[in-house]
Amino acid sequence: MDRNLNQLLKWSIEAQTTGSNNSNSNATGITSTSSNNNNDNAEGGADGAASAPAPAPRSDLNPEILAALLGGPSDADLMRQSMAVVTSTDPEVTLEDKLVAFDNFEQLIESLDNANNIAALSLWTPLLGALADAEREVRRYAAWCVGTAVQNNEKSQERLLAMGGLPALVRMALGRGEDAADVRRKAVYALSSATRNYQPAMDVVTAELEKEGYTNEGSGKVDATNMDAVDVVMDGLKEHIKQTTSA
Repeated sequence: MDRNLNQLLKWSIEAQTTGSNNSNSNATGITSTSSNNNNDNAEGGADGAASAPAPAPRSDLNPEILAALLGGPSDADLMRQSMAVVTSTDPEVTLEDKLVAFDNFEQLIESLDNANNIAALSLWTPLLGALADAEREVRRYAAWCVGTAVQNNEKSQERLLAMGGLPALVRMALGRGEDAADVRRKAVYALSSATRNYQPAMDVVTAELEKEGYTNEGSGKVDATNMDAVDVVMDGLKEHIKQTTSA
């Protein structure tokens, strides 16, 4: 059974049980009022209140269950809708619309499950395609979202590698066809997230840096599990951005 439906059923049962208990308590109170009237007067209201049964605990409904109950969009639906706006060619869709959609997408994929769902929803291709968008802010958001998706997430790191997204990020960070400093910094963020604790990605990145002439050939392997070693690579790229851009 779907997890949300299972929780919804549990909530429904608890709600019915609570309602039944309250009804029984009310009925008992009515039938015993006349026979216990003298006792109640003698004992006082405080003791009577203390003996009242506490309401049974009831599970809260999380937003996903409420969405299932009320027919609202799931996170997967929202991710699809956001990316559809980002990649839309409709002239009525403004740049601001696309940036709002990208911001929503980035917040959604902060969840590990949603980040891993990018592959299942076939959204890696349009996300990586946005790295080459004509609009600077769209490119910046694309690199940002890549970094968010793969951060501390080996499954998404594997997908980024398999989709061939690392070479484009290396070129972007080095300023190959990208002049905007803020976009390049987001590319470094994405590379940093993609390579930490994931050696296959680090090997590809170091090879691409050599290929682009940024590092000398045969510079040596960088240990992806050594955070200091990874920092040396990423800090070097950040310094390179400062030296090669004015913004």
